[in-house]
Amino acid sequence: MPDLPQVILFDIDGTLLSTGGAGMKAFYSAIENNYPSQLKKCGGSLTLDMAGSTDYGLVIEIFEALGIEDSATERESFFAQYLHCLEHNLSDPSYIGSLMPGITELLGRLSYEANNGKLILGLLTGNIAAGAALKLKKHRVDKYFCFGAYGDDHHDRNELGPIALKRGGSYHELELARAPVTVIGDTPKDIYCARAMAAQAVAVSSGSISHQELANYDPDVLFKDFTDYEDAYRRICLG
Repeated sequence: MPDLPQVILFDIDGTLLSTGGAGMKAFYSAIENNYPSQLKKCGGSLTLDMAGSTDYGLVIEIFEALGIEDSATERESFFAQYLHCLEHNLSDPSYIGSLMPGITELLGRLSYEANNGKLILGLLTGNIAAGAALKLKKHRVDKYFCFGAYGDDHHDRNELGPIALKRGGSYHELELARAPVTVIGDTPKDIYCARAMAAQAVAVSSGSISHQELANYDPDVLFKDFTDYEDAYRRICLG
């Protein structure tokens, strides 16, 4: 059997790009629009730890805080409102979003190797699939990713790895369960997720978590950003 290609799974927020607050604001707007009376009873606001969390997990947390029974119908209603707000915010020039430093060049380098069959690029993100698509399309990097595991697949990020590999295997017509895997993200939860699937954990402090704090979680590779994209490529792919 020929060697399997390396599978590289990217987080989105803080790793590939920043929405300039558009995503976070959309989430809070959805809470305010869908549950104004329940929110008022809780003092008018909620504080959510979004870094590395799945959207599904955040919704469970919101429902528990507001006394709302979790159901598929209720989640669907919330996410519909969230996507409406997100699409609006992403088109609002007051939210200054951007790709993270070096990401354009790194994705180009990895894509070249992927086209030669040496790599497979995918997503492993807490965003729901539709939200991920909006963010990637806004920043014109959607073309690099044909599959992924998302925040509406499971509330626990650590369960997303096998889902991503199954989808990637189906798309590329390969059995990827034994392939070498790298998970790239900007939070401790990304590192935990990599460990849960016995993958290489690559962390980057381009998001909201400091370089030193990420170092405390002992990732296999740690970057401040991907400005030196050739060095990043070598350390991620060539060890």
